[in-house]
Amino acid sequence: MVDNGIIEESSGPWASPIVLVKKKDGSTRFCVDYRKLNEITKKDSYPLPRIDDTLDALNGSQWFTTLDLKSGYWQVEVRPEDREKTAFTTGQGLWQFKVMPFGLCNAPATFERLMETVLRGLSSEACLVYLDDIIIVGRTFEEHLNNLRKVFQRLQKANLKLSPKKCRFFQKEVTYLGHVISAEGVKTDPGKIKAVVDWPRPDKIHDLRSFLGLCTYYRRFVKNFSTIARPLHKLTEAKSNFNWTDECEKSFNSLKQALTSSPILTYPRTDKEFILDTDASNEGIGAVLSQNTGNEERVIAYFSKSLGKPERNYCVTRKELLAIVKSIEHFHHYLYGRKFLLRTDHASLRWLLNFKEPEGQIARWIQRLQEYDFEIQHRKGTSHGNADGLSRTPCKESCKQCTNAEKKFGMERDISVKVVTTTTVDPWSSCEIQKAQLEDPAIKPILEKKLNLAERPSWQEIAPESPATKRYWALWDSLHLKDGVLYRKWESDDGNSYRWQLILPKSRIPEVLRETHDSASGGHFGVMKSLSKTRERFYWDRLRADVENWCRECHACGARKGPKTRTKGRLQRYNVGAPFERMALDILGPFPVTTKGNRYVLVLMDYFTKWPEAIPIPDQEASTVAEELVRSWISCYGVPMILHSDQGTNFNSALFTKLCELLGILKTRTTALHPESDGMVERFNRTILNHLSLFVSRNQTDWDTHLPLFLLAYRSAEHEVTGSTPAEMLFGRTLRLPCDILFGRPSETPSSPNEYMKNLEARLESVHAFARERIKLASERMKTRYDSRATHHHFKEGDLVWMYNPKRRRGLSPKLQQNWEGPYTVVKKLNDVVYRVQRSPNAKPKVIHINRLAPYRATDHNSIK
Repeated sequence: MVDNGIIEESSGPWASPIVLVKKKDGSTRFCVDYRKLNEITKKDSYPLPRIDDTLDALNGSQWFTTLDLKSGYWQVEVRPEDREKTAFTTGQGLWQFKVMPFGLCNAPATFERLMETVLRGLSSEACLVYLDDIIIVGRTFEEHLNNLRKVFQRLQKANLKLSPKKCRFFQKEVTYLGHVISAEGVKTDPGKIKAVVDWPRPDKIHDLRSFLGLCTYYRRFVKNFSTIARPLHKLTEAKSNFNWTDECEKSFNSLKQALTSSPILTYPRTDKEFILDTDASNEGIGAVLSQNTGNEERVIAYFSKSLGKPERNYCVTRKELLAIVKSIEHFHHYLYGRKFLLRTDHASLRWLLNFKEPEGQIARWIQRLQEYDFEIQHRKGTSHGNADGLSRTPCKESCKQCTNAEKKFGMERDISVKVVTTTTVDPWSSCEIQKAQLEDPAIKPILEKKLNLAERPSWQEIAPESPATKRYWALWDSLHLKDGVLYRKWESDDGNSYRWQLILPKSRIPEVLRETHDSASGGHFGVMKSLSKTRERFYWDRLRADVENWCRECHACGARKGPKTRTKGRLQRYNVGAPFERMALDILGPFPVTTKGNRYVLVLMDYFTKWPEAIPIPDQEASTVAEELVRSWISCYGVPMILHSDQGTNFNSALFTKLCELLGILKTRTTALHPESDGMVERFNRTILNHLSLFVSRNQTDWDTHLPLFLLAYRSAEHEVTGSTPAEMLFGRTLRLPCDILFGRPSETPSSPNEYMKNLEARLESVHAFARERIKLASERMKTRYDSRATHHHFKEGDLVWMYNPKRRRGLSPKLQQNWEGPYTVVKKLNDVVYRVQRSPNAKPKVIHINRLAPYRATDHNSIK
């Protein structure tokens, strides 16, 4: 290796041990155990080609040549500055690679990128590459020779060398990627299959997994592979004991037999229609993908999948439907964008598609199948042996799962009718549309005149008809017949282009609007986009008004975007006239846990004096909150008359409620999702956060130590509403601050206690009277400003309303959720801005602020026929 320039001596800090691997030609491959290096390596995500796709691309080839690069990885140099990372230890010192060694996690991606770069531009009809294995193909010998010449020129230009003894030239059949390739198709490699046939019976899980791994590589050749192998897979499950039974022995031998007698799979052809047969049993599902080649139906691939425990509980019908959905998904790269034939029990698919309002699993299955273009062919079980399991009749009447589903989704069940033909009447055929137009009283007179090749009728003839018919009559020159159906020719403004608009009968309007607005391609867009999309294809009388009504009444749009008309109630004032009549409390947090173990702040505030308390607490349990309320507020200032909070569970717990009853406190609370009802304390919370953000340390674990001085600052600062500091409102004097001691301040020493009491009483009376006037003026000013945006809308009992209810659900993005629910019924008006509403007669009533309600005018479009 030194003589060939592969390795050189190393003196770096890296070192990995060596391992020797036996190659398939009997020689030894020198490798290094780079697991530790790979763990810290930034991964290269360049994709390797799928082996199935590579084999499928060989369609139509008659001649094959396989090339193998000589020590492929060693033909890729490593940058000098990175070579020390490849260092390995031997008994004779430390060495490093000058070229790319085997064992590096990014080696396959790097080599695949190299090979695809070298052979870029050569189509899959000329050659295919998978790492260092190249196959060159050709439909004729001359084409094959030309392709071989192009590949050699590319390899020579890149200075890549081949291993002659491993190359096979001008073959009709070659071994490539573990498969035998020929003009007829793909089959298993006898050499690999011999290893399966000679495999001794496994006696531990590790050996069994190795056997199943080799078999799984060829599962596309074996029909119902998962069903055959299921007993063996059960043994490999986590909580399963290794107990080799007769069933396991049978499965073991059946897999060997299936692989030794596996068929030749043909190549898929893009000019032929695909045929998909599906099958379901109690243990698994399977499918056969085939095409008609000449007079023979040839298999392209098999698919199978074991059923999980929940799936094994499905009824027969659901298992058959699952087989259809999973099989189409598995063969997606063959079937997507092409029309194909699906052969299965037609009644099963009718069962799926007959749900009126599908939800959950049924809706997901329907949505997946709608992406594909296929024709369903009903057939008897005896007609096709390759999927006989699909001939089972749909589940019996006693099937609990399907019966419950029918009741829930309103499915019409008529299993007794056997489907004999797949031919169905297209409701949008010319014949059906003409029939619908003749049934429309507004269109019928115009269409009959056109069909009879009559001249434009006079006004006297049309006068007795409806206004809609008269508006169609006004468009007479623009109306034309195409296949007996009435269309409108709509020209552009400049007259250079035109389009044909189908004159839509009234009975078809809901179906069209569901597609142009409600469907996935409609997108639930607004009026203008939906109107443009509809006008592009259709015309009918009062089209714009119908589109506007449809969009306005769309339940899904209302639930997501919210109703156009929003309500905003008037401001409700609640002024207090004395200290500690009414107080508010709230929990602020969570914050980072401090060194003292605190995580939340219990905020308490008096509505009249604006005197605050901010108490750090370790948790927000009801017992903690109640204990601090008594210790820090009631013991200092007495019992308040009214206690106001939000709807937190800690404030509404049985413990807290009992405490208020014992102390004679009237407990009030805000309505849900309406924090404005507790605006004073919410504004104070913002002030706390602003202060803490300025003084807290970098790791934010000392925030509770800054609360006492913050409270001193707030209590000694003039409040905008009262015009006095909270300390003056409560004590009748200002607090002495550090700046008073630092800079000095004249003292106001009373001559006697009686004089002090008299002065204090007079001062408090004056301050409180002044504060009451200020509070009254401030509330009036706020009410005037707030009420200027009010809607003056009121609801009556029995009105239907939307309710704004944003919910956060684990694992779901709030940006994708629908925030409006409805319709709710107004049960009772509690005051000018608070209502009790109910979703259904049996649902729990909710008390909601008017700002979260809006008039409900939506319609369930799915119920419109």
